[in-house]
Amino acid sequence: MDRMVPSTQIFFDEVRAACQETMLSLGLTGPAEIDRVMPVSTYQGGGVEYQFGLDFREGAVECHVGTETESATFTAGIEDVALAARVVELRGRMSYSARNLKQLRKSLLGQAEYVRLVHPVLADSPTEDLMRRAGAREWRKDAER
Repeated sequence: MDRMVPSTQIFFDEVRAACQETMLSLGLTGPAEIDRVMPVSTYQGGGVEYQFGLDFREGAVECHVGTETESATFTAGIEDVALAARVVELRGRMSYSARNLKQLRKSLLGQAEYVRLVHPVLADSPTEDLMRRAGAREWRKDAER
């Protein structure tokens, strides 16, 4: 039984457990939990949103960072943002696996740690350059101008 991708409810419970201390210390609100295409648990604050999503098919969990400026909306993976912000030095030190409960917990704890490192850099400050260096997807506002 422990060799299966965790269920949606277990995922939400584990995100809350793994993220509680970090999110409280950063003053983030959440989690907002939705289960449409895939279960997603969202925390936000300081103009930044962190979405933890569980991909059942891949057996993986990933945190995406979203932020908005006057001219654009950005989203990128937490590891890419951490590397661009220079709060971590090497790619590949964070786990994404969620094929069983042990792997899910390890991945969530590691990704929550990256949120703890990244948030002070992103919160309440201009982020366009950083998000572009992270290879973020970008949606321009008023692109017709």
